[in-house]
Amino acid sequence: MRKPPIKKNDDINLVIDSITSEGQGVGRIDGFAVFVPGAITGESVEAHIIKVESNYAVAKLTRVVEPSCHRVYAECPVFSRCGGCALQHIDYEEQLRIKQTQVQDAIERLGGIKDVVVLPTIGMEKPWRYRNKGSFPFGREGLGVRLGFFAPKSHRLVPLSDCLIQDEGVMEIALRVLEWADSYNVAPYDESTQKGVLRHVVVRTTDMGERMAVVVTTGALPHSDELIELLNEQVSSLYHNVNSKDTNVIFGDEFRLIHGVPSLVETIDELSFSVSPNSFLQVNALQTRVLYHKAIKLLSPAPTERVFDLYCGMGSISLLLARRVKSVIGVEYVPEAVRDAVQNAELNGITNCEFIAGDCENVLKELAEKGVTPDAIVADPPRKGCSEGVIRSILNSGASRMVYISCNPATLARDLKLLTDGGFVIECVQPVDMFPQTAHVETVVLMSRCTH
Repeated sequence: MRKPPIKKNDDINLVIDSITSEGQGVGRIDGFAVFVPGAITGESVEAHIIKVESNYAVAKLTRVVEPSCHRVYAECPVFSRCGGCALQHIDYEEQLRIKQTQVQDAIERLGGIKDVVVLPTIGMEKPWRYRNKGSFPFGREGLGVRLGFFAPKSHRLVPLSDCLIQDEGVMEIALRVLEWADSYNVAPYDESTQKGVLRHVVVRTTDMGERMAVVVTTGALPHSDELIELLNEQVSSLYHNVNSKDTNVIFGDEFRLIHGVPSLVETIDELSFSVSPNSFLQVNALQTRVLYHKAIKLLSPAPTERVFDLYCGMGSISLLLARRVKSVIGVEYVPEAVRDAVQNAELNGITNCEFIAGDCENVLKELAEKGVTPDAIVADPPRKGCSEGVIRSILNSGASRMVYISCNPATLARDLKLLTDGGFVIECVQPVDMFPQTAHVETVVLMSRCTH
């Protein structure tokens, strides 16, 4: 292995030739990759090397010598430090093109699948203030309590007073909790010492303007009466969650309702969904409707068909499908999500949905042994994608077609390769921008069984 042509603390000139799936610019020195956060394809930049590994380096952008025509002013004051909105310095149309290219490259390079057309990414008319949920850790700055987000690949708090992709109602409640913590000197939790009380506030809002706040502490909630009084008119639901463990997970097991109603109600296409503190719901309500409509339109289910909805969560896609087909079976590993799905079916008077808690691979095998097979499948797995066992079960299910919804182009490409090797053909690949200003992209893929 050859020695890297650069070393730490070198200052270099670089031309950026691509952008990674995390939104970092990439240039090359004698073929050696250098990652530069904040740089855009086509730009000539000056950068300072901060890390060198055997096959790549990371640099800090120090000056843009020749800017891209797609470079715009990033309005967020903590843009370069927060790390959440990795593409905020790029105009929105170019962001959409970048995400289309990311999906195309993953399918071709990682999946080894050629001649697949990836459609242009479906974007938003107003790509700001779209997040209906925010999770904010607390920390101390000087003598005061602060909230914010963690810097990239660290747990160093970047304090903030606003986030331009968060719903304004989410920010309002988060800042009121901060006001309470600062007023009563509620000590923020320090991961390095494992001391302190206040860990996170998680805030949700719905289309109807309802708000839920969950305050996470290591133990008892101090000054709870004062917190309730401060938020009394502002939230429909206020929970206290206890997480005493040394963990990166936000929530502990114990939720206690201290004010208001147990759950909120969100609507999708005139269907109502009960949203509890731990419910999974897409954070972009407008694009969720776009995503689900696209998935169902591509699947084109018939009234006589049975559809399996794998990784069904709280049953949103299942219940939307149920109005169009004979029956739906939703499968989900998390028992609490299955309980939410059953409750949502009852809430909407839908009786042709069955929800099963368990591992998708095992449930599919058990259903097959009973002779229960699908005409079509929807799969919406987590970022790690489907296990090989689930892929095998899908291939053996007899389904004539499936829609795969993915939030990770890399695992999508891996799974598409296995599915196409097993006899499916890719019919349509449609990226949807669920997370504007960030490097994340959601993708809907229609596949059908090859019959010859």
